[in-house]
Amino acid sequence: MAAELKARTAVLLHSAFADGSSWGESYPLSQKAGLKVVAVQDPLDSLDNDVAATKRAIRNAEGPVVLVGHCWAGAVITEAGNDDKVKSLVYLAAHGPDKGESVKSATSKYPDPESLKTFVKEPDGYLTISEEGIRKYFAANLPPKEQSVVAATQGPFHIRALGATISEAAWREKPTFMVVATKDAIIPPQMEKDQVKVANATAIEMPPSHVAMLAFPKEVSELIIKAAE
Repeated sequence: MAAELKARTAVLLHSAFADGSSWGESYPLSQKAGLKVVAVQDPLDSLDNDVAATKRAIRNAEGPVVLVGHCWAGAVITEAGNDDKVKSLVYLAAHGPDKGESVKSATSKYPDPESLKTFVKEPDGYLTISEEGIRKYFAANLPPKEQSVVAATQGPFHIRALGATISEAAWREKPTFMVVATKDAIIPPQMEKDQVKVANATAIEMPPSHVAMLAFPKEVSELIIKAAE
C-alpha cells in the first residue's frame, strides 16, 4: 500500500489545550500504511509562531506532505499549508478560516458554545479549560482515565491567537479533507458542516466529542491515508 501513496509524510498539529500526545492512538495506524509521521509541538502563543513551528516541520519532512490539524490547528494549517511541499490538508473538528478571517471573526457568526464557561483566563492572557470542561465538553466520550491525561497534558493557549487573520487560505487551492464532529461542544458542528461546503472538501461525519483522533483513531487514520493517495 505504501507504493500507492503520493505523500510521504503526515505532519500532525495538535489543538489548543492539547499537545503532541493527542495523536498517540492514530499515528501508528498511519505509519503502518506507509506514511512517515511527525507530530508538531506548537507553542500556542500566536498564529505566527505556530505557523513558524509548522513550517520548520514541513521543511524537515520528506515530501510531499499531508498537513493535519485539530481544532485551532485548522487555522494554522490553513496558513502554513500554502507551502509547496504540502499536497493536501486534513481538518479534524477544526477551524478553517478564509483569507482575511480570524478564528474569532469566523466563529462570531455562530452561537457561543456552552463550553466557554469552563475556559479559565489567566492574567497574562493564556487560556486553559477546567477539568470539568475537559470531561464534559472537550473529551466528553473518552474513558475517565483518558480524560485525566487530556486534562493534565493540555497546553495553555494565548487569546491573541484568536484574532490573527489568514493571509491566504490553502484549502482554496489544495485537496481538502474534513472530519465533522456532529456532537462537538467546542466548535459549532454547523460551522464544521458549512466549512465542508465552502472548501468543497471530502468529508466524513462522526459522533464523537471534540477529540475525534482519540475517540475514533482508525477512522481518522483512514482519512489521513486517503488524503495521501
